[in-house]
Amino acid sequence: MAETFNKKEREKKKEKRRKDKLSKKEARKENPTRGGLDQMMAYVDENGMLTDTPPDPNAKKAKINLSEIEVSIPKKEKEDIDPTMTGTISYYDSSKGYGFIKSGDESFFMHRNNVSGEPVEGKRVRFEKEKGTRGWTAVRVVLE
Repeated sequence: MAETFNKKEREKKKEKRRKDKLSKKEARKENPTRGGLDQMMAYVDENGMLTDTPPDPNAKKAKINLSEIEVSIPKKEKEDIDPTMTGTISYYDSSKGYGFIKSGDESFFMHRNNVSGEPVEGKRVRFEKEKGTRGWTAVRVVLE
């Protein structure tokens, strides 16, 4: 079967790459680099610049207190926030046992299991909010 022009060219390129690789390998064997790992090392001086000479251990300026170094975000201080909120029952369906509490411009879902007493629309309540599956939920609801 006859070889096409493209196939011949690809074979020539492969052979040339093979020969180049072999010649580079032989050149590396003839002229090995001296020093190995020490030749590749880089050091950082006190100004943050890269150098090829190791730092002098006697030239240290001061001791560093490792406990003073903050690597992450500083811890938040606990704030004493009152978790109870106040609001008004804006909607309540007694047959299904759920409703909504309006507090400011937010609305919270409530269920009769979380209410102490009988909820009625328009009543003022105190409650705590918790993240539910579909948003904020009012829990521990107390009628005022």
